[in-house]
Amino acid sequence: MPAVGQRLVACLLNVSEARNKDVVEKVVRAAIFNSRGGQREGTTVLNIFRDRGYNRSVITIAAGIDGIREAVLSACEQACQLIDMRSHVGDHPCMGAVDLVPIYPLGEEVGLEECGKEARALAVTLTDRVPGTSAFYFGFADLPQQRGLAQRRKEMGWFRKDPDMEAIKPDVGGKLGRRYGLTGVGASPYVMNCNVTIGTCDVGVGRRVAQGLRESGAGGLPGVQVLALPHEGAVEIACNVESVRGAPPEASWPCFTIGGERYYHAPASRITAHVAQLAGEHGVGTEGTALVGFTPQECRGLAERALARGIAEFWRGTARGAHVKWDERFLRRFACSMTLNLDRHSPMLLLTINRMKE
Repeated sequence: MPAVGQRLVACLLNVSEARNKDVVEKVVRAAIFNSRGGQREGTTVLNIFRDRGYNRSVITIAAGIDGIREAVLSACEQACQLIDMRSHVGDHPCMGAVDLVPIYPLGEEVGLEECGKEARALAVTLTDRVPGTSAFYFGFADLPQQRGLAQRRKEMGWFRKDPDMEAIKPDVGGKLGRRYGLTGVGASPYVMNCNVTIGTCDVGVGRRVAQGLRESGAGGLPGVQVLALPHEGAVEIACNVESVRGAPPEASWPCFTIGGERYYHAPASRITAHVAQLAGEHGVGTEGTALVGFTPQECRGLAERALARGIAEFWRGTARGAHVKWDERFLRRFACSMTLNLDRHSPMLLLTINRMKE
């Protein structure tokens, strides 16, 4: 048991497929079972988030730093076999069949530099094993600059509707091809995804809300990177919530440490409240918030629990194969009545609340 919590990392693997459930689950199985069908020791998949509108899935893989590479590589190889970017359609920006491979340390035992080294080795091996794939580095894999994911995506043309593939120069791999596209590979402190739906189909309003919410905007929240995207007949304020080094603006904001350094992230409740305020200025309300996967603290705790019990397909037992979505007012009333902290919620509690509401 003591070894279970040692040197854990997580990879929130982003693949450009969600509408074909069988394809996504084959990618998942490649991560947790070897080519002979045996279970990979010390590896678990905690969650699968499939968004059909975006045609994008996020797979939360947890393992020790010494085992993460082979698990993620096998999943990437399977994704490249099954997903063809030449026929991909979806509302979310993407450039690769495997669009994003971030590695995050889960606790003090593994440093960011070690995760960055592992990410670089993973990218090189992927481009060797699957000819035609190519990748760019970000975060602690991007040496020596350590440029962030948003900056690297901008440099690669990820945000453009029709990027000039000929002009893009990957960091590793051959010439960029349309079959596999381009993969971002890197390492950083944990990044959480928190998406808030606002009650309009006007993306222009969404962009104004996003501008006021993102870190670079006046009055924005630290560590929050934002896109406003059309989603299921409304607009989703899609947030990458980065962990920021230093002391939090408020004592109640969630914190953790890596290598003796303190990090914090904006809580989901604060993001939702800020979106509600900004959207309200345009006469628009919020319809719900989705937390994709887990907070950093949850991810470590669930990984330890799953690995201690030898559960490779943890996502099946928790029914967390889809994201949890809740109405903020309902959840806050429930949380207050139970003296719960919204930002240290139990995923199973949220699932229960969601079912009660339905």
